[in-house]
Amino acid sequence: MKNAQPLKIGLVAGEASGDKLGAALIEALRPHLPDARFVGIAGPRMQALGAESWFPMERLSVHGLIEVVRHLPGLWRLRKALIQRMQDEGAALCVGIDAPDFTLGMERALKQSGMRTIHFVSPSVWAWRRGRIPKIGASAHRVLALFPFEPSLYEAQGVPVTYVGHPAAQRAADEGSRARAREALQLTGNAPIFALLPGSRMSELKHHTVLLVETAQRIRRALPEARFLLPMVSSEARARFETLRAAGTRAEVPLTLIDGGAEEILQAADVGLVASGTATLEAALARCPHIIFYRGPAITVWIVKRMLEVPWVGLPNVLAQRFIAPELMQEAATPEALAAEALTLYRDEPRRREIEATFAEMARALKVDTGARAAEAVLEELALTELNQ
Repeated sequence: MKNAQPLKIGLVAGEASGDKLGAALIEALRPHLPDARFVGIAGPRMQALGAESWFPMERLSVHGLIEVVRHLPGLWRLRKALIQRMQDEGAALCVGIDAPDFTLGMERALKQSGMRTIHFVSPSVWAWRRGRIPKIGASAHRVLALFPFEPSLYEAQGVPVTYVGHPAAQRAADEGSRARAREALQLTGNAPIFALLPGSRMSELKHHTVLLVETAQRIRRALPEARFLLPMVSSEARARFETLRAAGTRAEVPLTLIDGGAEEILQAADVGLVASGTATLEAALARCPHIIFYRGPAITVWIVKRMLEVPWVGLPNVLAQRFIAPELMQEAATPEALAAEALTLYRDEPRRREIEATFAEMARALKVDTGARAAEAVLEELALTELNQ
């Protein structure tokens, strides 16, 4: 591909997970396009690989209905400026990485202007609002899907799609992971290990801290030697958890709070109690049999239930198309019910081994070279751009 100016590829990432995907894509494209410039909105991983960030990625990291509404005027201005600069700089193609509320609108405007566009990470159309698929197709020339059940949904409506696998599967547990994780965490003996994952957001800690402490108390009455491990994503989360625990319950139960990610804790555990969200996929990739739970604002949960188009909430169950992990939501998520499910699962070793084998199969299905497959899709779209010039 010979141009007077270096080839420019637009990349727009909205948060840390998108930054990781963008970095993997850049690494995979470099051998094919050594002189290409990657421009747009990039996080630290992408910038370390030479991506130019025209605007801070943090400006897109807005969560919660009220926060989003408050920032809408600024986000609209940012998107308009980004679209204009992509056009002025003559980008050959633009990849929107996740953050669909922001990137799909940008992609649509760029596609209408004649630029090739790719949307990297399918929105959860399998769970709700399946009617979005034609609108996604109007925004992107191609969708890159992380899960193997997603392509058929797009193909049925004539939207080009490429399955690229899930990058987290590259770190999936193997047969020796539990022993290595326990050694790393200095867990000796044969005590039952329970992983408690309340969620990373402050609102989730508010709803789940006392629930999990009282659940652990009930488990320990039945299994006095049981140990409980909780990952703390930040010092702020740790302080919030401790405050909520002290204010909300008198339950005395030893909990081990561990700073950092949940991966090692889940690999070490016999059973997990995991708040619904991406952590349920982490649990499956860690081969950790678990119970999925969630408590939140009643109106939010009611809306989500009304919108769901599948009977499952947790990603492992969606991937399996059946209930592998029990799901206890809202009023059903009580300390008594969670403890009963956890104890039943712990005591049924054949069932746990069967679940672990199922999770291993899931990991194998998801474990492809995500960066390489995404790069192939980008190169194919660039070739189409060249043909149309």
